[in-house]
Amino acid sequence: MRHVELRDGADLDGFRRALRGLVALGADPDGVVWSGGAMPSLFGDAEPLPVDAPPIPLPRPVGALIESVVCHRDPERYALLHRLVYRVVQGERDILDHHADPLVHRLALLDKAVRRDLHKMHAFLRFHDVRDPDGSERYVAWFEPDNFIVEATAPFFVERFESLVWTILTPVGSLHWDRRSLTVGPAALRPEGLDRDDRFAEGWQRYYESTFNPARVNPTAMRAEMPRKYWANLPEAAAIPGMIRGAPARVQAMIEAEAAAPRRRNPDKAVAAMARQEPATLAELNRIIRAADPLVPGATQAVLGEGPVGAAIAIVGEQPGDREDLEGRPFVGPAGQLLTRALEEAGIERSAAYLTNAVKHFKFVARGKRRLHQSPTAGEVKHYRWWLMKELGFVRPRLVVTLGATAALALTGRSVSVLRERGPTGFGDWEGLVTVHPSYLLRLPAGEGAEQAYRDFVADLRRARGMVEGTA
Repeated sequence: MRHVELRDGADLDGFRRALRGLVALGADPDGVVWSGGAMPSLFGDAEPLPVDAPPIPLPRPVGALIESVVCHRDPERYALLHRLVYRVVQGERDILDHHADPLVHRLALLDKAVRRDLHKMHAFLRFHDVRDPDGSERYVAWFEPDNFIVEATAPFFVERFESLVWTILTPVGSLHWDRRSLTVGPAALRPEGLDRDDRFAEGWQRYYESTFNPARVNPTAMRAEMPRKYWANLPEAAAIPGMIRGAPARVQAMIEAEAAAPRRRNPDKAVAAMARQEPATLAELNRIIRAADPLVPGATQAVLGEGPVGAAIAIVGEQPGDREDLEGRPFVGPAGQLLTRALEEAGIERSAAYLTNAVKHFKFVARGKRRLHQSPTAGEVKHYRWWLMKELGFVRPRLVVTLGATAALALTGRSVSVLRERGPTGFGDWEGLVTVHPSYLLRLPAGEGAEQAYRDFVADLRRARGMVEGTA
């Protein structure tokens, strides 16, 4: 009898190494005992396996199933997977197509349980605003998964919350992200007072209350999708009993209320109305923009483009910020000051370039006395696109530089990944160049990475200058 010992939890790398060694030795699954690091073995120390065994060519679905099932808590998972691979190596490469096979059926149930657990962690994990001792920002979440899925969820949370500093604590492991690197840590206990005086949690509750539809309330379906075991960690769960009790009265009020037309504005109609205006000059266009109401109410004024007609380079940003909205000029806030410095280092006079934004009004959410920037939606960008194209038509630049994804969307009409498509491109009638928005640089943590990102930004602007001067 051969004994294989792996570390506790989901030891995918250890399982792969052991599996290669066992296959190289031709070991029969009936003669192998698997155990995790936390489980004492009855067979003594594990025997060493070949360390240079070659990889095992497996069908892609089998490899994906292995990655999933090793995350399950079932102590027999490794033995079951070994038996599966053994049969594949023996010639049953289509084994997963035989759904009635007892081994395939059991592994499918384990895979389904892991996938369900991953979905629950993605959907029901809630961050809380917890400050570090030095006052710096950190978001902390507590979750209790059924299986060893913590590391498997890491890519999802890194991609979704890349700009935040956060920690996820669970009884089977922890994750720590500092905007640059991910650290996998040990199991943890639930911190006391995690949701005390938490405005982040209050925001979750208000959001849930605002999206709750009393006409479609179904407690049975709700508990099936959001099991009670997760309620303790969901800020919005405190509002559920009251909303269910009040649902009948709200439904009756909705029935008795007079029907009203939807308040949402249609960008297509606004675009058609603007097309009928047909200004003859940039000054006429600016008068139209200045007189128009913002698509999203709240802005102080429209922020028009700035610079000479006939400028060689036009620079298009996303939308005005707080300072721009108050002063009525583009790029005068912190991001604008950084842009001005970068233009100077790239050898471009700011006064010689034409600076504008894809969206002409400031969109924000109020937080006390502060007005926090909110990115415009694709529909809002489409609403302002006609103005932008007319504006560039009057300016007639030789090159259009877009700062960030929103500006690139406005020029191309499609979603653009700035980091993948960064560099020279074409924007219909204009030669173009895609680069990052200076506000992106301001969000980067101080250090060599931020300095290099700034140098790359200056290099992009220097390249833009070379393109119009014929030296790029």
